[in-house]
Amino acid sequence: MPPGGLDDRGCSILHVDMDAFYASASLIDRPELVGRPVVIGGGMRSVVLSATYEARAYGIRSGIPMARARRLCPQAEIVRPDYDRYSRISDAVMAIFSEVTHQVEPVSMEEAFLDVSTARRRLGGPAQIGQWIRDTVADEQGITCSVGGAPTKVVAKMASQAAKPDGMLMLPPHRVVEFLHPLPVGALWGVGESTEAALHRLGLRTVADIAHLPFVTLSRAMGATSAAHLQALAWGHDSGRVTPARTERSVGSSGTFHQDVDDPAVIRRQLLRLSDRSATRMRHSGLLARTVVLTVRFSDFTTITRSRTLRESTDVTRDIFGAATALYAALGLQRARIRLLGVRLESLTDAAETPVQGRLDEPEHGWRDAERAVDRAVARFGSGAVRPASLVVQGETRGDWTQDEGGADPPRGQIGRVHSS
Repeated sequence: MPPGGLDDRGCSILHVDMDAFYASASLIDRPELVGRPVVIGGGMRSVVLSATYEARAYGIRSGIPMARARRLCPQAEIVRPDYDRYSRISDAVMAIFSEVTHQVEPVSMEEAFLDVSTARRRLGGPAQIGQWIRDTVADEQGITCSVGGAPTKVVAKMASQAAKPDGMLMLPPHRVVEFLHPLPVGALWGVGESTEAALHRLGLRTVADIAHLPFVTLSRAMGATSAAHLQALAWGHDSGRVTPARTERSVGSSGTFHQDVDDPAVIRRQLLRLSDRSATRMRHSGLLARTVVLTVRFSDFTTITRSRTLRESTDVTRDIFGAATALYAALGLQRARIRLLGVRLESLTDAAETPVQGRLDEPEHGWRDAERAVDRAVARFGSGAVRPASLVVQGETRGDWTQDEGGADPPRGQIGRVHSS
């Protein structure tokens, strides 16, 4: 019997969505803020990245100006985003999904579709799989997620929304219509504000209204293509399949200095930071790289790139940093004002299928083993628990440097586990 007696027959597609992802991840180390209105964002000129459900009760939503959020809920606690943490948790969550099936389609950092039709014999029915995902994410990452199961992607997405927060809803084929039809038209996935307003002008308020309106009438108002799409959704029909993300062609990290710099020591430290970040992503994704690409943008926005192909593929920070610094030194820059630096890795291969030639003088446990030990420590104790000593500099703060690829919905990579540059 599925968890809670849920009928999961025919629910071969799951949509898994983290609950208030950025807010939940930000509060892992702030338990005293749990249950209170919290807004994730920067200064007054920025926008809200996320908010706890307690803050959403005041009308605060992602994307609104921080100044407006403060007016809506003056007592809300403001917490600055931690993109390193979000990326690390997202990678771990996507890795959990890939343990269930290779048919994973990431939608953003916090959500993905899974086709579990071939996983039933190994892991049980969709509801059992969904419960395992929820338990594993909560146990390993300290956040909650909601799961929707259905015969189609659109209905699975709507089911997970209805299950929020921290719930699960299975909609077998015979329950799809009874679930959809009472919903407001704006609840249909893909119906935005303008389409919703156009439907309201036609007197259509519920999904059932769309489903039962003569096609000719709807087509005259919305166009034949849109009308056909809307009525298909209103009856729970969706031909879209779960499409796994393509293998990433490159993995990279870049960042912009808040003020242009010309200090070689600062530049070298940031190259190490970027190399370490990119190498960590490679190891988490089971990839090796053969080519290192350096990007330098000057104060006048002129941008140059240089690349170097290594003798053998690697995922070791030391190797990547060595190539990046050599490329920078070869530019021969003398106190040039630097605005942005980037390190990108190309010529990617699967680590499990790529032979790595050891050196005769290499110790039994080398840099690769050491960096994997660091990965394990970071996974257990959090970002920054272990890092290169040269990145611990008195008087220099992360506020001097903005990680450019950090954002609400960065592009996903291989099974959603690495970011594209």
